[in-house]
Amino acid sequence: MSDKERKITAYHEMGHAIVGHFLPHSDPIHKISVVSRGQALGYTISLPGEDRFLTTRGELLDQMAMTLGGRAAEEICFDEITTGASNDIEKVTQTAKQMVMRFGMSDKLGPRVFGHDHGQPFLGREFSNEPDYSDEIAREIDDEVRRIIEMAHQRARETLTEHHKDLTNISEILVKRETIEKEEFLALLAGKSEAEVFGAEEEIKPELPASTAPADRAERETPRTIPRPG
Repeated sequence: MSDKERKITAYHEMGHAIVGHFLPHSDPIHKISVVSRGQALGYTISLPGEDRFLTTRGELLDQMAMTLGGRAAEEICFDEITTGASNDIEKVTQTAKQMVMRFGMSDKLGPRVFGHDHGQPFLGREFSNEPDYSDEIAREIDDEVRRIIEMAHQRARETLTEHHKDLTNISEILVKRETIEKEEFLALLAGKSEAEVFGAEEEIKPELPASTAPADRAERETPRTIPRPG
């Protein structure tokens, strides 16, 4: 990556991390990195504290806001957006559709399932929904999906605006360090300096004077001969 792309990636990933950290229903952040992995230029890892088999609406909404935190960070800090958020948008759109059409989590449309699943994954076919609703309901579904996504995006922007200083400071550290672990991230958010968290840089030892360096080196490299008795 170029320096510019690395910096954008750092802010993008830190946007995910900060939004995820400050929203109450998000999983704890475990690692943020700008080291490329596969097709991803960077990644943010969040892991639940315990096994879960059910997901609440609040958790889905916070998860969506965290997912859009990268795009929101680009908007706030660079006044521009990149293609790096394409996968995030795809995930958020799918989640919002499921909330409305499958989970009955829309206050406007109520606890209903829209569409019949005719997917046959064992034949390698993708899941598809056969409409069982009118065009008017289809428009309401689209409006509701859009509203949920825009609400998540706005929450991400508000969180990053409130913590803009942390976003800037820790992103710049991430550019240099490339990877920040959970404990380091929490310490930086708590106000500790980079030196306090990572330790002072190792002092570079001065080189030996030119007049003595060769002799010393020769002495180190010459094997010592131990005389045999008799």
